[in-house]
Amino acid sequence: MYLHPAPLFATVNDLIKGKIDLQEYVNEQCDCIAKYDGEINALLPEPERRERLLGEAEILQKTYPYPEKRPPLYGALVGVKDIFHVEGFITRANSSIDPQEFAGPEADCISFLRQAGALILGKTVTTEFAYYEPGPTKNPHNPEHTPGGSSSGSAAAVAAGFSPLTLGTQTVGSINRPAAYCGVIGFKASYKRIPTEGLLHFSRSADHIGFFAQDVKGVALAAASLCYNWQEISAGYQPVLGVPKGKYMEQQVSPEGMKAFKQQLMKLQESGYVIKEVSILDDIEEITRWHRKLISAEIAREHSDLFRRFADLYRPRTAALIKEGQGVPEEELIIARGKQKELREKLETVLRDKGIGLWVTPSAAGPAPQGLQSTGDPGMNLPWTHAGLPTVTIPSGRAENGLPLGLQLAAPFMGDELLLQWAEEIAEVFIKYQAFMV
Repeated sequence: MYLHPAPLFATVNDLIKGKIDLQEYVNEQCDCIAKYDGEINALLPEPERRERLLGEAEILQKTYPYPEKRPPLYGALVGVKDIFHVEGFITRANSSIDPQEFAGPEADCISFLRQAGALILGKTVTTEFAYYEPGPTKNPHNPEHTPGGSSSGSAAAVAAGFSPLTLGTQTVGSINRPAAYCGVIGFKASYKRIPTEGLLHFSRSADHIGFFAQDVKGVALAAASLCYNWQEISAGYQPVLGVPKGKYMEQQVSPEGMKAFKQQLMKLQESGYVIKEVSILDDIEEITRWHRKLISAEIAREHSDLFRRFADLYRPRTAALIKEGQGVPEEELIIARGKQKELREKLETVLRDKGIGLWVTPSAAGPAPQGLQSTGDPGMNLPWTHAGLPTVTIPSGRAENGLPLGLQLAAPFMGDELLLQWAEEIAEVFIKYQAFMV
């Protein structure tokens, strides 16, 4: 296992107060990367990374000499999925196409991070154009298993402790699934709650920005700087948890995953949570079909010029999706976009009618599959992404083979603040339980 503690909230707090020297911190993280990333391959290589970061850290120290004036993410080293444009870095998107073909101005969310005092650690490995063709990243818990995709490098970098915060995106299940496989927190904000300007898009109607950390408190800290109009709130009560009943779970969760999920629900009930099973998402096959039409049509339109000129440089699964999307007529694409709103309204209506605060499901069908040729099945994440709802994965135990399992929580649209507040409390249930088991 290649795992090192790197909690975002505690690290930033110590950097701000001067309990950790920023220059020493940069050197320690670069040492860790140099020692272990040759095996994990979470980050894209950067020969002068240490020198660049030490120079940027010195400027940050001079800009904010007084702890009380330091910004909220002061000194945090942030890894960035390689489909975001970042000034000073090339955007490759794990593609063989000349990166100058899709260069662009720095993403707004990167500017937000810089304003909050963060330092860009570097680019993290992604799948080709954030679809299924994997990169070289391995799971830090067991390098013979996938870290998930497409935010593979971002999830692995946090699990390995290279970076306390990394950016990712989710178009189907590219944050919640790798978070579960790598045993970290993965938060996907409500659709467009974090601006997508400066992102190399896959599907503009389904692309969500989110991020990874080892601690929910750290995720909430980052969300305050990245999400539009973030509000500090206090619910003051436990949410009722809704569990979808029917084909969505029965057809997609493995027997081992279902057994673990039932045990997780028992732990929550023992901690005082009320759980309601609700018959919903029995039309998961139709939802999946319309989501695929949506994303295939939009990636085909996004890449129309590039694919016309460089089709032979696209890897097979990406090329197949683009060709499939070329066959989706405009009227069906419009219907697919309307299906997103319909599903959101349906899920939120059930929440209100049943008095449910959060949906709770497994984050994936089971633990990370063996091998690096597949990034795993995103089916458990798909309906929540299609509906644009905020979701978070929290670690919730281990499978029989010792690999992590994750619990996925979904809140109403724009309920990101409540989601993370409740996620911190729910995560604590499993932290205490695992400590007891040790």
